[in-house]
Amino acid sequence: MQAGSSRIPLIDTLKAISCLLIVSHHLAWYGPMSDYAYPLIPSLINWLREYGRIAVQVFFVTAGFLSAKKLAPEGISLINDPFHLIRQRYLRLVIPYLAALTLAIGCAALARAWMVHDSIPNPPNFFQLVEHIFLLQDLLNQEALSAGIWYVAIDFQLYLFVVTVLWFTSRIENRNLDLKLINSILITGFTSVSLFIFNKDNYWDETAFYFFGSYGLGILVYWISSRPNYFFWLMLLTLLVIAALLVDFRSRIAVAGMVMLILGLAKPFEALENWLTPNFLVYLGRISYSIFLIHFPLCLIINAVFFRFLPHQPSINLFGMILALSASIAGGYLLFKWIENRPLTNQIYLWWPLGFMTSGLLVMLVGHLG
Repeated sequence: MQAGSSRIPLIDTLKAISCLLIVSHHLAWYGPMSDYAYPLIPSLINWLREYGRIAVQVFFVTAGFLSAKKLAPEGISLINDPFHLIRQRYLRLVIPYLAALTLAIGCAALARAWMVHDSIPNPPNFFQLVEHIFLLQDLLNQEALSAGIWYVAIDFQLYLFVVTVLWFTSRIENRNLDLKLINSILITGFTSVSLFIFNKDNYWDETAFYFFGSYGLGILVYWISSRPNYFFWLMLLTLLVIAALLVDFRSRIAVAGMVMLILGLAKPFEALENWLTPNFLVYLGRISYSIFLIHFPLCLIINAVFFRFLPHQPSINLFGMILALSASIAGGYLLFKWIENRPLTNQIYLWWPLGFMTSGLLVMLVGHLG
């Protein structure tokens, strides 16, 4: 769900499929429609609840791949102004994120009036709103205002970490020409430490260290694709993943390894850009970040409407789940068109944080008065 990435059909295809799986996972996990529809498709709902979230690994690997392509395409850092890159990345992530959270606050307030359910976030408080603006809500143990937005914070942490490392190593390389492999050594080391240590301990799952194994695999598989003996290096990367799985099998790392292999085998055969994919699927991958951001408030309000106003029959609620998935795609299209894909101006920088804070404080005030 890397905002603003260049278009590569195979990557867009992977992102489109993964985005639909994540939305479906949340539909299956956060009822009540999935609870009522369960008798019709129990196996599918169980599978989505258990495994649908693993699709997020696709986004981490592809994000690492695209970051390597942009920041250090030959393994040599191109970073001159890290602060500009970090600021640009933050704004590209946060502006559509704040727009979606503003909608989420309103939808949650309306849903609370129509049903009582664990999936509905509580009214926000002032500090919670500020922490969401700076992507600190998970690190500071605040309740999230929407499902899955931990991803946005982790994506930014990963990008911040990689930009910092590549900028630091570029300074070293400029002073010592014998250290041209320092980027590869450091990223390989960080990837290995994440795979074998941090990713095994849920204590770290609110930090980039937990997810860097997947992100680093994407970076490394891009770098090795331009090297001699390419398949030898790809085999070594594959053995690294297998070793991590033998130490502690984790399905998320297995999926990350498979995505790495897909990208690794596709690049030398020019299948990345020449992958034959229906245009709608490529476009779905392009707007996947917006779909991801906006799907929860839309699914929440449709859940509330079906719970309050319609019979609690399995077939009706299954239709509601399909409607919610369709609405998520449509909402993502509009969010992408109106906000994510528009040029960022000083007005946008100012108005969306102000609008987000204002809507949150209004809901908080109404909640206290009620």
